[in-house]
Amino acid sequence: MIPAPSLPKEVRLEPGVNGLRRLVVHNGLATAHLYLQGATLTHFEPAGQRPVLFVSRQSVYEPGKPIRGGVPICWPWFGPHPTDASQPAHGYARTQEWSIVASEALATGETRVSLSLTTAIAELRYAVTVGSSLTYKLTTRNITAAPMTITEALHTYLAVGDVRQISVEGLGGAVGLDRLSGNRIPLGAEPIRITGEYDRTYVNTTAAATLIDPVFKRRIVVSKRGSQSTVVWNPWIEKSKTLHDLADDEYFGFVCIETANAADNAVTIGPGQTHEVEASVAVA
Repeated sequence: MIPAPSLPKEVRLEPGVNGLRRLVVHNGLATAHLYLQGATLTHFEPAGQRPVLFVSRQSVYEPGKPIRGGVPICWPWFGPHPTDASQPAHGYARTQEWSIVASEALATGETRVSLSLTTAIAELRYAVTVGSSLTYKLTTRNITAAPMTITEALHTYLAVGDVRQISVEGLGGAVGLDRLSGNRIPLGAEPIRITGEYDRTYVNTTAAATLIDPVFKRRIVVSKRGSQSTVVWNPWIEKSKTLHDLADDEYFGFVCIETANAADNAVTIGPGQTHEVEASVAVA
């Protein structure tokens, strides 16, 4: 493991839940928690506001296990492995321990921390900037001698007052690949509303998505770069009962708006080349 660099006063490295190490960032603009396990963001709280991210109270904080909530990194595949059902869902980046490579206080009052992970096929770099908004960027560099194709997602769980009352705007006109029916369902001008299990990958869209939450009285804008897909997901009642790391009643407290390159939008990276995907979450 790479030794941790010196940290500015806004950042500390500490034992988190079950002793898993995490970076705590606290500046004048916000507070955030970033676990080295999976490079998983689990907390973002702009100054004077309620937390933005959702994490299950039944989440497993154990080496080699994904954390349920926050922003897990799905890489180098999103969903089930395309050819090998024995492989873990959403790849392996979210279950490995990452290394701290940099941390700095910016002149804007923001704080940036960077983690890295080297696999057999790629070098990954994850840069998280904590300020009045939260920005997180994943860079993949192909270290093999051949082109490689990946799918990926920054699987953002957003905390809501009641998922039955929220709406998601900004994706009008996109085509959603519905995982439940297997159909392609075009989205009209109407906003997305969650009235049951929802699992759609909206392809060929670079648009920002806006979550409107009348209970928490806020709007959360998820903007992105280097992403052609947006996934909207909520497991609802019955699916929640099958997830051991999600309490049965927690479905109503979150919706996932995921910055992705999935399905039709798989990314091919040439030898020695890099690809970046970035998301930014801001409370309006």
